[in-house]
Amino acid sequence: MSPSRPASRPSNVSTALAADRLGVPAVVFFVMSAATPLTVVAGVVTTGYAVTGITGLPVAFIVIGAVLALFCVGYVSMARHVANAGAFYAYISRGIGRPVGVAGAWVAVVAYNALQVGLYGAIGAATTPLLNTWFGVDVAWWVVALCAWAVVAVLGQLHVDVNGRVLAVLLVAEVAVIVVYSLANVANPAGSTVRFDTLDPTALFAPGVGAILALGVLGFVGFEGAVVYSEESRDPQRTVRIASYVSVGLIAGLYTLGSWAMSVATGPDQIVAQSQTHSTELIFELANTHLGVLIVDIGRALFVTSVLAAMISFHSTTARYVFALGRERVLPEALGRTSPRTGSPMLGSLIQSVIGGAVIVLYAVAGWNPVVQLFFWGGTAGGLGVLLLIATTSIAIIVYFLRHPAEETVWRKLIAPVLAAILLLMVVVLTLANFATLLGVEPTSPLRWGIPLAYLVIAILGVMWALALRRRRPAVYAAIGLGAKSATSTSLLADLDEVPDRPDFEWTEDR
Repeated sequence: MSPSRPASRPSNVSTALAADRLGVPAVVFFVMSAATPLTVVAGVVTTGYAVTGITGLPVAFIVIGAVLALFCVGYVSMARHVANAGAFYAYISRGIGRPVGVAGAWVAVVAYNALQVGLYGAIGAATTPLLNTWFGVDVAWWVVALCAWAVVAVLGQLHVDVNGRVLAVLLVAEVAVIVVYSLANVANPAGSTVRFDTLDPTALFAPGVGAILALGVLGFVGFEGAVVYSEESRDPQRTVRIASYVSVGLIAGLYTLGSWAMSVATGPDQIVAQSQTHSTELIFELANTHLGVLIVDIGRALFVTSVLAAMISFHSTTARYVFALGRERVLPEALGRTSPRTGSPMLGSLIQSVIGGAVIVLYAVAGWNPVVQLFFWGGTAGGLGVLLLIATTSIAIIVYFLRHPAEETVWRKLIAPVLAAILLLMVVVLTLANFATLLGVEPTSPLRWGIPLAYLVIAILGVMWALALRRRRPAVYAAIGLGAKSATSTSLLADLDEVPDRPDFEWTEDR
């Protein structure tokens, strides 16, 4: 074995993210910003009430929060054994197998891109009316979107903790608005009586419950991001564990409070009708009645910044998945290099920015609807992809701990993951069954099955690519899912000329 590395191979330093940058609060800010609490409370909640006619939405958030907390038991337990910026990709690779892991990575990149890029339509449509009302300036949505794109592109190249501080400011203000609006709604109940009808579990047992649970899950998308920042966290095991549980708890609490408080202000028997009448404006209509125009304007401004915060968070997540694939040479090796100055995934971030800019220009030139055809469809499609990944990861966690006995309790490595997998698979079935409702299209629309089938095709292509790597580049294949150790591992295997070409080969970390 040659003691030296080929000159063409980058050093480990250039393929490592900046370590010890993030504590628990910063990771929580990234995670919760991706969930866009104000956007969900203003948009998803009223949509859920209006479309399904079910008043038990607050209970649905509690149920989904409990299911995802159960998932987090195994998720954060596995994080103690596998630290990788490509969280789903690494977990599925190390659990179910490398081909499925690569398929998961491809699905993740597409899903997070859809989520991130879709938000450009939302911020453009939400900001242009405000600019016209406040300043008399009439600009096209895509001008605003390009300005937001520039901000996100620049932040993506900076230290990750700089992004964390920006998100901290935006998120704290966003949460404050939800709490203030909710308290005002509770303080001004319809009929002068605070009612808890929408918190009654029996309110969920009605036709359309599948759609309401699916909407609930899509509202949590982003909670899984804590593990993505494990390599950049201080004390990763503790940080990921606490950040994951805190994020799920806070998100569930905010959604439950916001959706219940609105029903108190309108009256439980009127919340559906009011949501159908005012749609996403309901939260601001109520605030205008109880708090006045100034507070409403602040809320509208923070609605815009909440979308910007989500863009920053999803941009960071997508860039790190691309980085993880490049570092392991599943994608071109150059993608796995970081900025020598900031430690950020330089090319992964740049590619994400190019995609976002191209989509904005395409929609502007084609004249497509930025809300329905970009934000709504893109967000729902991306949310479905993340849900499929969460369900697959829940199975991977079970398999991993069965194959790798670890010092974890039976609850953490078996009971909780099995229960979570069963419940998540049920949610996937419900989501697919109600996908036309979630998209807001007719059941006969090509999008109804086109988007789920697109993910299937992407996954199959990922499996085929992994199998091609096994045949043509066995050293790369053997290091799939190893994360920061991949560069060293592939070099060692290649030098020793001991790379087996068997699908059951398992590279152990002490080998």
